[in-house]
Amino acid sequence: MTTYLLAGGGTAGHVNPLLATADELRRRDPAAEVIVVGTATGLEARLVPRAGYELVAIPKLPFPRRPNRAAVSFAPALRRVIVDLAKLLRDRRVDVVVGFGGYAAAPAYLAARRAKVPMVIHEANARPGLANRLGARFTPYVGIAFRAGTLPHGRFVGMPLRREIQALVAAPAARDAARLEAYGLFGLESGTPTLLVTGGSLGAQQINGTVFEAAADLVGAGWQVLHITGERSELVDPGIPGYRMLRYCDRMELALAAADFAVSRAGAATVSELAALGVPSVLVPYAVGNGEQRFNAVDLVGAGGAVLVSDASFTPEYLRSSLVPLLHDRARIAAMATASLGAGVTDGAARTADLIGLALGSA
Repeated sequence: MTTYLLAGGGTAGHVNPLLATADELRRRDPAAEVIVVGTATGLEARLVPRAGYELVAIPKLPFPRRPNRAAVSFAPALRRVIVDLAKLLRDRRVDVVVGFGGYAAAPAYLAARRAKVPMVIHEANARPGLANRLGARFTPYVGIAFRAGTLPHGRFVGMPLRREIQALVAAPAARDAARLEAYGLFGLESGTPTLLVTGGSLGAQQINGTVFEAAADLVGAGWQVLHITGERSELVDPGIPGYRMLRYCDRMELALAAADFAVSRAGAATVSELAALGVPSVLVPYAVGNGEQRFNAVDLVGAGGAVLVSDASFTPEYLRSSLVPLLHDRARIAAMATASLGAGVTDGAARTADLIGLALGSA
């Protein structure tokens, strides 16, 4: 029996590909043992047990970026976690460690190195995080979700898609059924093309404000708008026919199934799901942080499946002068949809599992 230890978490961007890979490993070998290492405060604390996998929680240890009291205590705390994880690897006879980034990944990489257990890394963003930059120094088995990725030893495997999206990709009939369900759930008209607008679960102020102000123009272009504003938004639904506003959507797979075009942030999972489903888009990267969202969009924009617009440039004037004419150009939208689908990867979990198999074979 093969025992896998999968490490990562904190955000959906780490947890969802981890769970998708776990599902693929279990599909290939139902007798396999899958252990997930994460923290008690990240999304993994809720999503991993719900998906049916064992979660081993370790302390959340942010890497100190300046000399202070936390920096003094960081090294001994990290050492304790590494020792505990190395013991876990030995006691549970773990065959391979697979990391997806996040707070739990770096200690798992260091423990695997100490215990001489082979490791595999999956990097979801085109611009890698600190933990995976560390881990890539210790293994030649590095999978990247975007061709524009830059990790050493990186080989393109794409994004392991979460269960709900994989089901839509695998069966056209399932996507058709999901689209019909979405029409009923969101109050959409089946004969009108749907523009999906989302800035993520917390929303995006620039996207929200711009679309809200130009909602009548978008509807006037012959489209209906499904606008997911995020839980922090204070916008009030203006009651425009054909414009549907939601603060939160816990059935994003249905929203994506209904979408004929999307306006979205460029998070790694979102970009990968849009491409896998062939949904053309305008991508508005998050303007702060290390700029990874702009790099996430490179592959899809280069293929012709998306248009990239900076956060500052995404204004009501842009919508009226550029997006509305695009929505009128059905031939261009069809070409963008074909290009998006061509750039998408629908078997990222299988490719990642194959890479894990290579690491096991070399042990």
